[in-house]
Amino acid sequence: MILNNPLLNKLNKDLKFVYSDNDTLSIIFNNNEILMGVVGEFNNNLKELEKITETKIYSRGNSILVKSSSTKNELVKNAIIFLTDLLILNGSIEKKDIVSSINKFMINEKTDKKIEYIIKTPKKSVIPRSEKQKNYVRALRESDIIISCGPAGTGKTFLAVAVALTMLLDKKIERIILSRPAVEAGERLGFLPGDMREKVDPYLRPLYDSLYDLLDFEKIQKRIEIGDIEIAPLAFMRGRTLKNSFAILDEAQNATDTQIKMFLTRIGENSKIVINGDPSQIDLPNKSLSGLNRSKKLLGHLNEISVVDFDYSDVVRHPLVSKIVKAYSDQNKD
Repeated sequence: MILNNPLLNKLNKDLKFVYSDNDTLSIIFNNNEILMGVVGEFNNNLKELEKITETKIYSRGNSILVKSSSTKNELVKNAIIFLTDLLILNGSIEKKDIVSSINKFMINEKTDKKIEYIIKTPKKSVIPRSEKQKNYVRALRESDIIISCGPAGTGKTFLAVAVALTMLLDKKIERIILSRPAVEAGERLGFLPGDMREKVDPYLRPLYDSLYDLLDFEKIQKRIEIGDIEIAPLAFMRGRTLKNSFAILDEAQNATDTQIKMFLTRIGENSKIVINGDPSQIDLPNKSLSGLNRSKKLLGHLNEISVVDFDYSDVVRHPLVSKIVKAYSDQNKD
């Protein structure tokens, strides 16, 4: 459900909370349209929140009823406040927002602090969902070079693409360049048919997905056609100087030390370069050739370069992803 007027300066302050003796909390809405958006179609948002918090949540008239312990009732209360603010800020609620609603960072942050780091794109507003994501967004806006490492689902690529897109639309840069090493993820795919673009597109598909999530398909295609957005394999970067650009190297754990050095040294006037990767998912035949961790060690002390390390607690996909990442991480420590 999309609200007609998701303005930042009209955050909902009309929720009323009524506590009963039988550990029941009633959350009363004065605006039924907002209530419907928070509850979701067929009560799907409440069902998801109920599952995550292990509580009983019901929708009755203009109220949401929560029946659990006082501690969990407060958890759901804060989650509903967060989802209500997000609905008005962003116009919609996604499944991953339900997970974020019980994130301690999100419920402890004041709304004005969340607005400070909001990334407003034509299709949606993107809000950092953890302290490290907030630091990452700050680095993306303030630093010339950013190196971020961490597991899948922590928003490394999506947040970088969102910041880059807003800078392009605000005419602070002239071009976005998105790149990845063309390395197969543990499978031999053989020879791919088609011309050069058709051969490399499968490797670059996640970058397209991030763009389409933030701007209409037709507008993205037009930007690509006129060269405002360029998506290319890492090998195509050699010999270039990137001016007035925002360049992102994704899956950098599959780039060698030499390749990352080459990409970093493309930076020109009024440009930013972002290096993203997950050191636990190296697909190079010889994992020791990966240059991601080495780039952090060599360059992390430079003031112009920001390094952000994410972990399982920053995962904003399905709740199981965070648990899976933690399980593998714990096993590797043994």
